[in-house]
Amino acid sequence: MNEAARVTKVMTRASQVAVVLLSGAMLAGAVYIGARPIGRVPALGPFLDPAHGVWAVARTAELPRTASLRMAGLTDSVAVRYDDRGVPHIFAHNETDLMRALGFVVARDRLFQMELQTRAVAGTLSELVGAATLEADREARAQGLAWGALRKWRAIPDTAESHRLVTAYSDGVNAYLAQMTRDDVPLEYRLLGATPQAWKPEYTYFLLARMSLTLSWNDEELRRAGLEALVGARAADALFPVNAPIQEPIQPVPGRRAPRFAGGVLPPPAPHDSARLVVAEAFERAAESPTIAALRGTGEVAVGSNNWAVAPQRAAAGRALLSGDPHLQLTLPSIWYEVHLQVPGVIDTYGVTIPGGPIIPIGFNRSMAWTATNTGADVLDYYAETVDDRRHPTQYLLDGAWKPLERRIEEYRGRSGRVLRTDTIYHTHRGPMLRAGGQWLSRRWTALEISDEGEALHLADKARSVDEFMTVMGRYVGPAQNFLTADTLGHIAIRSTGFYPIRPATVRGDHITDGTKSANDWQGYWPVERYPQAKDPAQGYLASNNQQPKDPVVDPSYMGSNWPSPFRAMRINALLRADSAVTPDAMRRYQTDPVSAQTELFLPAMLDAVARAAAAGVADTFAIRGAALLREWDGRFTADNERAVLYDAAMAELTQRTWDELRGATNVRRGPTPGATILAELMRDPTSPWWDVRSTPARETRDSVLVVSLGTAYRTVAQRYGPPGPRWKWSGIRTATINHMLRLPGLGRTKIPMTSGRGTLSPSDGDGAHGASWRFVVELAPDVRAWGTYPGGQSGNPVSERYDDRLTSWRAGTLDTLRFPRRAADLPAPRFSLTLRPER
Repeated sequence: MNEAARVTKVMTRASQVAVVLLSGAMLAGAVYIGARPIGRVPALGPFLDPAHGVWAVARTAELPRTASLRMAGLTDSVAVRYDDRGVPHIFAHNETDLMRALGFVVARDRLFQMELQTRAVAGTLSELVGAATLEADREARAQGLAWGALRKWRAIPDTAESHRLVTAYSDGVNAYLAQMTRDDVPLEYRLLGATPQAWKPEYTYFLLARMSLTLSWNDEELRRAGLEALVGARAADALFPVNAPIQEPIQPVPGRRAPRFAGGVLPPPAPHDSARLVVAEAFERAAESPTIAALRGTGEVAVGSNNWAVAPQRAAAGRALLSGDPHLQLTLPSIWYEVHLQVPGVIDTYGVTIPGGPIIPIGFNRSMAWTATNTGADVLDYYAETVDDRRHPTQYLLDGAWKPLERRIEEYRGRSGRVLRTDTIYHTHRGPMLRAGGQWLSRRWTALEISDEGEALHLADKARSVDEFMTVMGRYVGPAQNFLTADTLGHIAIRSTGFYPIRPATVRGDHITDGTKSANDWQGYWPVERYPQAKDPAQGYLASNNQQPKDPVVDPSYMGSNWPSPFRAMRINALLRADSAVTPDAMRRYQTDPVSAQTELFLPAMLDAVARAAAAGVADTFAIRGAALLREWDGRFTADNERAVLYDAAMAELTQRTWDELRGATNVRRGPTPGATILAELMRDPTSPWWDVRSTPARETRDSVLVVSLGTAYRTVAQRYGPPGPRWKWSGIRTATINHMLRLPGLGRTKIPMTSGRGTLSPSDGDGAHGASWRFVVELAPDVRAWGTYPGGQSGNPVSERYDDRLTSWRAGTLDTLRFPRRAADLPAPRFSLTLRPER
């Protein structure tokens, strides 16, 4: 495409963006952050200014073909070469210059995203968009994430390498801001009538805090109180157990080649305790968070990730293979930014970074590759505190003596700088407090402990082997992750890495703890050798999919509760057990495999129940029709399938009917829904009282509920999509939704067909806003080869060709070749070139 044609295409897209915004956000007036509406956009005049309005965004949509700039602080020149996919390959002579260049490059593509996520943690969104985000800001400051991040940053010595590199990154961001012209200002600032803020080094640690909120926040204790009031403590323990009833652990059990079914009979629900419900409702209100719901989703598998590695003896080419597939909230621009960093003899690493962070948490170098899934360990505890004054406390009771509370005064300012509100946040020695009705609770959370995860992650980027990676990551605190590695020496290894609290024997991490006794405090952290881990197992492969890391028969130590269902782990382990000559392309295919191990636990029972009811003359016509259709189904959640929709609806109906006991007198669901493994456990007890639907006079059994669920599902699907036929195709029903950060109409991408279903390796929550955020495969050959993609593009500019150019491959389940040149000169025909030089 010649330059004139490119300019014409960009200007056309800018016009389309302007029309979409004018017809959508401008007229509707709604702008969102996460799930929260933040009000109306400003006046149209500046936005439509022909010189500096939206069309200026078009003029700067693509980077200049070649550019040369001088940057303060650089000690030597830095070459940045962008490949055909828009990935910057940064070649520097030292790490400090490398990080300055990285900060500059990322800010050039993702400036607004960096500021938005920083303000979300800091609780300063109101300063950017106004009072509509005040409640989100209050929630953020009450969580203490920015407070904890600042403590971490201030505890790092100025002489530490992490301090030097993070500061250099910050300098690079500010260098970009200093040379930015009026035309370079991102679209979102123009819509909000705002200007970019300066970047501070501590904002990198705000970003790490944001990841902890997404990956290690846990309010099970608060929600559990309501469940106990509804069904009793014994039933609550069984519905949300410490140990999963189906065990397919991350740490392999020698000699085991199939999942271990460990469940038993669920105890019956106890009568409602109305008095306890009043207290429980206050706890549940305290746990409500639109921000966390947007980040994590509300389904069982909303933030479900996968990784696996294959040892050379089970790979077709005799080389170790690694697959990474983290699932997170899907947004435009993407959470990830792809980059290659090189300083000769020091670092030569490729992967994805999170804008604002000078590290590559998932990637590969010349010697090894690494990726991660979330461990989901319980690293947050609540303590019931006794205070001297419930409304305005100044002291809390500890070991029979009154201790002074620390106070943190938080002022919230609007766009004009006017103070909107002032809050007082109280702290015990454990951490921030929150008020739930008449009860004060304090929170201890590893995310708020003083630590330096940045140092560990940066050293890991430069590791030369599996052993070196695991050694440097031993100091990593959190959020706890299942780090999977493979190297060119032929080794594979995994470890669930992070700090795990040692609790007193009398304390349960999934219950609110008595805060009046210091004996109930954490007593330290697990030693690294106790972490779930494995290296070069005899089975020749390793996998993690957010399941319980260790089988309790191997180690009964408490790590958490209410673990995600292990169906994804069961499926990938079955695939890897069956293939002794795995190829990189097989690794890619597995990432979007359409089969679910969950289906075989429910579908046969459902069909058998209908058959028995039909033989007895008690099955309704719709259930019989539904069963006939599902017998035609191959169990695959493929795009052109016309039966998966019926199974999915039947499972939703079955879940709703089975757990009716978890609704209070107002018939509103309280707390989380038990996982699918608990429902599978219940399937083995056909006359359990849990099957009885309280709203009917009959006494239901498993089979009657299965039959009614399928019949109701058939009617629901037929009413929504018409009779069985093309409108039942899965591609039109299970779709991905990738919203713009502010949910601006037209700037997100919706109704993207997905090969996804309940328990598949590519799960999706109900609204499709969470899913595979980055997929990649690495072959650890002498010359490392890799393939990858993510749902979006490198640029945050909606007018840019690089805004969503990866979506086609992501949707198709294909991966792009990742270019990994040894020198700048080895990259053929760079798409863009930038040379940064020291100031004279």
